[in-house]
Amino acid sequence: MSTRRNTRLNQDALPRPSLDDLRGRQSVRATFRLSEACIDALSILSAHLGIKQKSLFDHLMEDTDALQTIARDINNRTDSLNGNRLQKTFVISRRSLRSLDEISKQFHASRDELVEFSVQRLLPIIARERKKQDHREALYARIQQHFSQAPLLLDDIERLLGKDDLMYKKMETAVAAYQNAVEAMAAFIEKARKIENFQMEKFQKAEEFDS
Repeated sequence: MSTRRNTRLNQDALPRPSLDDLRGRQSVRATFRLSEACIDALSILSAHLGIKQKSLFDHLMEDTDALQTIARDINNRTDSLNGNRLQKTFVISRRSLRSLDEISKQFHASRDELVEFSVQRLLPIIARERKKQDHREALYARIQQHFSQAPLLLDDIERLLGKDDLMYKKMETAVAAYQNAVEAMAAFIEKARKIENFQMEKFQKAEEFDS
């Protein structure tokens, strides 16, 4: 006699989610006064990498060790952030906001400055992506030059063998696929050009906060 296999999960053996953890992932809105370069860095890198700004923000704000290091440095500074500041509202997790508030109070550091210097930690990533974009541009120029020969070769095959020949049909399919790939690469490069226009020199560097 066959026995029915028990497919139910043993719920008692699984870790139970914490209510505080679930609440910490709730989205809230928080407003800061930041430099235009800081706001642009979050926006451009988010679009370039396909990562939500909230995810970038949460990644930075939930790194309490880095935030504490930044807060200590702010306290040791004799100057404060200068220049025009723009008021910007972000959607972040409740946990990120709580972490930011706690460290701000603990070290008597400005929340705006904590955010500003935390975002500066993204500068090395932006620098690397800009270098990759330079390589993309150069490689795409070579690809375009190579692709320009494909239709000419297809014309030669048609002239010598005709459109009914297997070689022509295979080459026609290959050229069509090649063209689609080239167009997709062109669209990606055009979209990625935003990172080229980011003026890193306007964003005060803070390599000491790299992680």
